[in-house]
Amino acid sequence: MGNRVTRGDFEWVYTEQPHTQRRREILAKYPTIKSLMGPDPHLKWIVSGMVLTQLLACYLVKDLSWKWIFFWAYAFGGCINHSMALAIHDISHNVAFGNKQAKWNRWFAVFANLPIGLPYSASFKKYHIDHHRYLGGDTLDVDVPTDFEGWFFCTPFRKFIWLILQPFFYGLRPLYVNPKTVTQMEIFNALVQFSIDFIIYYLWGLKPIIYLIAGTLLCMGLHPIAGHFIAEHYMFLKGYETYSYYGPLNWITFNAGYHMEHHDFPSIPGCKLPMVKKIAAEYYDNLPQHQSWVRVLWDFVFDDTIGPYSRIKRICKLATENQ
Repeated sequence: MGNRVTRGDFEWVYTEQPHTQRRREILAKYPTIKSLMGPDPHLKWIVSGMVLTQLLACYLVKDLSWKWIFFWAYAFGGCINHSMALAIHDISHNVAFGNKQAKWNRWFAVFANLPIGLPYSASFKKYHIDHHRYLGGDTLDVDVPTDFEGWFFCTPFRKFIWLILQPFFYGLRPLYVNPKTVTQMEIFNALVQFSIDFIIYYLWGLKPIIYLIAGTLLCMGLHPIAGHFIAEHYMFLKGYETYSYYGPLNWITFNAGYHMEHHDFPSIPGCKLPMVKKIAAEYYDNLPQHQSWVRVLWDFVFDDTIGPYSRIKRICKLATENQ
């Protein structure tokens, strides 16, 4: 990783992110990988089916007791909503309709957002570009926790609470770390989302709305699928800032576990990332990887060497220019 120094409790490095060089090497050796770039023709149909499934679920839960509302929100609806959030992640890379139809991707992401209950897709797109371009970049990559998070959530109990509160930190951290002007697409996203929420409330009452939003918050917090938040970039092994997971949960997360491959080739849709690993196996097989997202959550809470501070950070040129 190059020269490394300690600054605060993050791992500060002064080298380029590893994905850039590995991408160059792999493309030079395996130019056929370029053929994998482009839209996923099945994504729009899968997402549409999941949106309709959640709308049907809203009707089915309208008369359930509150305990069953929260049970199904965690056990079923939240899983779909988290999967939908990861579909929005893929759509943010224009893999639903391709780069030439960028606006179609933005609008379709707003449609995919509907079961989540809260407007999310447009803001995610705005910040996710920086996460790839400035991985670990100080004040630029809002995926990295704040100093307060690293300092305060440092015991097993506090880290446990931090995991539960993850959706709130992900939603509020950008406003503190790197606030940006509200875009027209974000306003459109909010208007469409709250309009659909109101229609659902008008037709079937409050319970379906709570089912959707509770599922989103619960399954992006302390939930097996939410293990990917920690697995992707927290430094479980010194010097390694991105990790892949090749287990069965990839089937319901659009291959989000293939995260090393994704950062190397963000324009390749999730459905084709296993082919990247297969073609360029020698670049990935020997890298550290996670076997279980549940184990990742357990280790994060109970391993004293891992916490919100376990991230690599770097100063990026844009951050320097803005100072």
